[in-house]
Amino acid sequence: MGTAEAEATKPSKTSGENGNGTSSPGGAKLGDFSKEELHRFMRAMLLFRRFEEKAEEAYAIGKIGGFCHLHIGQEAGALGLIDPLRQDDWVITAYRDHTQALAKGLEPGPVMAELYGRDTGSSRGKGGSMHIFGAEQGFMGGHGIVGAQMPMAAGMAFAAKYRGTDQVCVCFMGDAAVNQGAFLESLNMAAIWKLPAIFVVENNEYGMGTAFSRVSAVPMIQRADSFGVPAHTVDAQDIIETWSFMDDLVKQVREGAGPQFVEARTYRFKGHSMSDPVSGTYRSKEEVDGRVKEQDPIAILRNRLFEADLMTEEELDAMDDEVRKEVDEAADFADEAPLPDPAELYSHVYAEINEHGRLFFDGRDGEAGHPGGGKD
Repeated sequence: MGTAEAEATKPSKTSGENGNGTSSPGGAKLGDFSKEELHRFMRAMLLFRRFEEKAEEAYAIGKIGGFCHLHIGQEAGALGLIDPLRQDDWVITAYRDHTQALAKGLEPGPVMAELYGRDTGSSRGKGGSMHIFGAEQGFMGGHGIVGAQMPMAAGMAFAAKYRGTDQVCVCFMGDAAVNQGAFLESLNMAAIWKLPAIFVVENNEYGMGTAFSRVSAVPMIQRADSFGVPAHTVDAQDIIETWSFMDDLVKQVREGAGPQFVEARTYRFKGHSMSDPVSGTYRSKEEVDGRVKEQDPIAILRNRLFEADLMTEEELDAMDDEVRKEVDEAADFADEAPLPDPAELYSHVYAEINEHGRLFFDGRDGEAGHPGGGKD
């Protein structure tokens, strides 16, 4: 992802019409894409899946600490909603961010190293699982505070409009984030200023362990109605539908359509985080097993390619072997990388901290060469 070859093979055709108002795209067909493009989709989703499985394994044996939220089951959304963007477009997201970073062009090695807390990580080992970052690729970070990314997305979209560029900002959030004040304020401002922003809710049906139906009196698709922001829903388990839909929507926003609200219907096959069982008191094992069997985005594409004679089992196995090797190399890269120097704690911060741990903002000179410090 992110290579010149990948850019060259992006499809230009779209399917479905997505105008103002609530819409549900449809009509996307395999025939809209070349065999090479479809294979690229499969390889990318396999990379996401194997990367997350390796992260799960590394967390279980203590190589990854802190929090770790897996995206297994939501690969088609990551690829289909990000891949149609240009490199200079922005993506900003919440804390379930590993595969989205890969989709925006970050390499697996630095992303895995960040999970490991290593100096070669995408955030120099300071961010960890929830704070992958890649400014060069337009990936403006995962954010651990629910809803914190939304005002920043509005700010980036405002910058694009102010500068007169045709860049687009895509902001991802979980379903529970729509009850945050930041969501309401950001959509309101985006609507007033007609900002080039696409607010995407990855509706995997549960905010941690709470079903969305328990915290909203109306369906997700209606949450943008009061702001006059056009709303859309897409089956984010279907890479063909999702890619075609997003490719068309991005073009509309780039041409001045203003902010858009997207409900990406998906399902996570794992728990909310690594500390959460796959199933438990809030969803049954039967529910999870049924969704895995019927709605695995990789299996959906695989079956369609097999039926259309566009991929053989041998080609798929070879592709999977190649991806597993790439993920193993990313894990080795992370394992062999050094930990950050302790002095790095004091770099890339807004203010220096003196030896007493106090911050001063009145311009006083600090002790022992610590600007902004001061005497007790």
